[in-house]
Amino acid sequence: MGLKELLDVTAAGPLPPEQARAALARGQALLAAGDRDGAATALRQAALTRETQLAAHNLIESQGLPGAFAPWMGLDARIDPQDDVFGFFNGHGSWSSPLRDYLADGWRTLSELMLLLERGGRTLAGFDAVLEFASGHGRFTRHLAKALGPGRVTVSDVVPGAVAFSTTHFGVQGFVSAARPAQLHWPRRYGLVFVLSLFTHLPRATWSAWLARLWEAVAPGGVLVFTTHGALAAERAGVTLDAEGFHFHPESESHAIDVAEYGTSYTSRGFVEAELGLLRPAPTRVDFEPAWFWAHQDAWVLQRAEAA
Repeated sequence: MGLKELLDVTAAGPLPPEQARAALARGQALLAAGDRDGAATALRQAALTRETQLAAHNLIESQGLPGAFAPWMGLDARIDPQDDVFGFFNGHGSWSSPLRDYLADGWRTLSELMLLLERGGRTLAGFDAVLEFASGHGRFTRHLAKALGPGRVTVSDVVPGAVAFSTTHFGVQGFVSAARPAQLHWPRRYGLVFVLSLFTHLPRATWSAWLARLWEAVAPGGVLVFTTHGALAAERAGVTLDAEGFHFHPESESHAIDVAEYGTSYTSRGFVEAELGLLRPAPTRVDFEPAWFWAHQDAWVLQRAEAA
């Protein structure tokens, strides 16, 4: 299957669901018969329709068929069907190619994290142990594991299947998180703890406790990076913060976690700074970059003292 055939299939656009299911079945049959080019054509057709998209995509990737993302991205490009973040990309309506855009977005996050660390005189490669907390189903993990090597990466999420997907497909270490901070015990401490878009979802009742718990996971001399919905995000959403500088409403893209525990939250810079003032030991340095990740979420970088 050449480039012209791939472009012709893509240009034809999505099939009606019934035809897409037939194309998926035809691709599976052709694959079993050893006709890889024929299978690739049929599966590529099925991958353009939402109902059959992931099943077709994962077959193309797992079998290394023409049109797979893996050969030019250099990583495992399979996507878990339970991935709510991909569901957001696929159902939002503003993404021209959900598969490509989902995979590229993880790459973008890697770039933004590296640039953020470099602003503070640090390098991602300088950390020998990295914890990606609230890691989901590996949108970013696959890129982090490629950059550092899977042996230096640990993931954790409250959804067991998400951790299993990343450890199976990307070779990283992992452990299942807990619903409450006090229930979680760290297997070790990490030079970099990266928490992307968790504090953008927590209610007031657990926000502070999770911050304190995650700070405990940072090794002496290490760094905690986390993100919040700050002033720009609140303005875009049209929400008003309370007197404390906080707002929460029970709604998110996740279908796996109760929205009362994982909704959408907004915080002022003053609120976050007040919470940082309660951490013990106090951070030796705090860097703040507004609207850093996705030009939307604020980034916070906390340095822990060298002494334990």
